[in-house]
Amino acid sequence: MNKLAIRLLTLAILSLTLAAAPVVTVVYANPDNEPPPPPKKKKSSEARPGSEQTAFVDGYRAAYAAIYERHDYASAIEQLKALGRDDSAAVANLIGYSYRKLGDYKVSQIWYERALKADPNHVKTWQYYGLWQVEQGNRDQAQYHLNRIAQLTGTSIEEYRSLAAALEKPPGTGLVY
Repeated sequence: MNKLAIRLLTLAILSLTLAAAPVVTVVYANPDNEPPPPPKKKKSSEARPGSEQTAFVDGYRAAYAAIYERHDYASAIEQLKALGRDDSAAVANLIGYSYRKLGDYKVSQIWYERALKADPNHVKTWQYYGLWQVEQGNRDQAQYHLNRIAQLTGTSIEEYRSLAAALEKPPGTGLVY
């Protein structure tokens, strides 16, 4: 066989292998300490390029620090709402988390559902909403959330392990996550 024929045969086999391979979509958990991507740009001649995004990133990080470093949930809620991006899953999730930490479970649930509506694959929301379910005694729903995380990313990430650990605790222990 000549070299051209061997190359064509190799190319044909590779092409068939790639065509027959299943399509795999991998979803990675986006750490919530990183701000979500910027919204679609609207034309504005007044704003400097990037200044709006820089203000958003700074505000998001300040709210994140208020939540996780200072546990100042009320302040964080106001900071996050002031960003004007509560249609973002990451922002809505942190608002929901803050309301949950303040004990306002009904409002927290609204924000978690808003986050999942914005991005049904937002792993951190599945985790936090699952913990919300555990706190409410809805263990079957929390298990559903855990299964959803496993479908999206597998079982080796922190979000999965955290919710799985909460579900391993006996019901009614009154633990808050």
